[in-house]
Amino acid sequence: MRKFWVIFVASILILLPFLCNSFSPDNPTDRRVLVLLDDFAIKSSHSSYFNSLKSRGFDLDFKLADDPKIALQRYGQYLYDALILFCPSIERFGGSIDVAAIIDFVDSGHDLVIAADVNASDLIRDVATECGVDFDEDPSAMVIDHTGYSVSETEGDHTLIASDDFIKSDVILGSKKITAPVLFQGIGHSLNPVNSLVLKVLSASPSAYSANPKSKLSTPPSLTGSAISLVSVVQARNNARILISGSLSMFSNRFFRSGVQKAGSTTKHEKSGNEQFLTELSKWVFHERGHLKAVNVKHHKVGETNEPALYRINDELVYSVEVYEWSGSSWEPYVADDVQVQFYMMSPYVLKTLSNDKKGLYSASFKVPDVYGVFQFKVEYQKLGYTSLSLAKQIPVRPYRHNEYERFIPTAYPYYGAAFSTMAGFFIFSFVHLYNK
Repeated sequence: MRKFWVIFVASILILLPFLCNSFSPDNPTDRRVLVLLDDFAIKSSHSSYFNSLKSRGFDLDFKLADDPKIALQRYGQYLYDALILFCPSIERFGGSIDVAAIIDFVDSGHDLVIAADVNASDLIRDVATECGVDFDEDPSAMVIDHTGYSVSETEGDHTLIASDDFIKSDVILGSKKITAPVLFQGIGHSLNPVNSLVLKVLSASPSAYSANPKSKLSTPPSLTGSAISLVSVVQARNNARILISGSLSMFSNRFFRSGVQKAGSTTKHEKSGNEQFLTELSKWVFHERGHLKAVNVKHHKVGETNEPALYRINDELVYSVEVYEWSGSSWEPYVADDVQVQFYMMSPYVLKTLSNDKKGLYSASFKVPDVYGVFQFKVEYQKLGYTSLSLAKQIPVRPYRHNEYERFIPTAYPYYGAAFSTMAGFFIFSFVHLYNK
C-alpha cells in the first residue's frame, strides 16, 4: 500500500508542470500541443509551420498517430491544450484516442487542427463531419479550377490552386493584408447547413469543382463553385476553436517558399501567402487573438458605490463591467461600441448600449422599470472572430412600501377635489334644509 502511494505522488509531481501550463482564464493561449503524424518525415517537411509555433512559446509533442501509448488525458486531467492531426491516412488511432475522445477533448474547451488530403481516411472524415464539415464522398476527388489555378512550367491538371478568396475578418486573419494568393492542393469540403458555427476562411472560386482529375466527368460534380470550402474554422459555444483544411501540403515548407502566379494575372509573387495565412490563422485558433474576458461586474444606485441586495421600482442605477482582449502576451483593453446590457425578466425590459472609456470599462445608467419581480442583468456578446461573453446576475426589484408613496399624488388631485366638494355640498344642503322657513 505504501508503495502505491509513493507511485501516485510521484505521478502527480510529474504531471504538475503540465497541468500548471494548461489553458487558464489568466493565460488563455494554448501552450502544450499534441501533434499526431502519419510519418515523422512530416516533422521536417513541415518544419516552418512547426517552428513558427515553437517561436511563439508552444510546446509541441510529436507522436505517430498509431502509437499505442498516446493519450489525451491521464487521471481525469487533460495532458494537452490543443491537438493537431497531420495524419490524413490513419485508419485507427493508437492508445485511447478515437473519434469520441477527440470530440470530448473539444467539448472540454480544447482546440483542434485537422489537415486532410487526397488519401484522407474514413476516420479523419468522421472527425471532420462531427465538427460540421463534409468532405467530398468521392475518395479520388480533388478540387480543380481551370481559371484560378497556379501557373507553372507544366500545364498539369489544374489541381494546384491559387486562392485569394479570404474571409473578411481582421480578428481571424490579422490586420495586415495577405497580398499573395494561397497555394492549395487537396480535397474540398462543404459546410453543414445545420451548423451555424462553421465559417469558410478560404473559399474556392466560382469556376472550381470537385472531381477525379484523372478521369472524364460522367455526372455533374457534387461540389462546385464558391460552395467549396478549402479551409474552414469553427468556434464552439464553449469557445473551443477548430481549423479544418483539405490540404496537408499547404502547411509544407515547399508551399511556404514557392512563388505563385494566378492564372489570368500578370503579377508574379516571389512567395505564396501560405505562411502568412496559416501563421495568422494559427494565432486565432490557439487563442492568441480574439479571446475576451469580462471582470469586475458591478451595479449600484446612482450616487452610491455599494451593491444593494435589491432595487426598488424607478430607482436610478449604474451597471459596469470591464472587458479585455488577450494579445498573445498580455490583456489589453477591448474597445467596441456594440456591447449591450439587458435588464431582463422573461423578456428585456431595458436594453442599453454600454459606453466605454477606451480603457476597458463599459458602463450604462438607466431607471428600473415600474415592474417588480426577479430581474437579471444580462450581457450576451457574440461577434465574428471573438470568443463569446455570457454574463448574468440576478437581482430582485420590489414595489414601493406603503409609507414610501408621496403624501399627495398629483394624479389623484381630481379625486381629492371631488371628495372635498361633496363634503362642502352636503354641509351647505344641511344648513339650508335646517334653517330655511
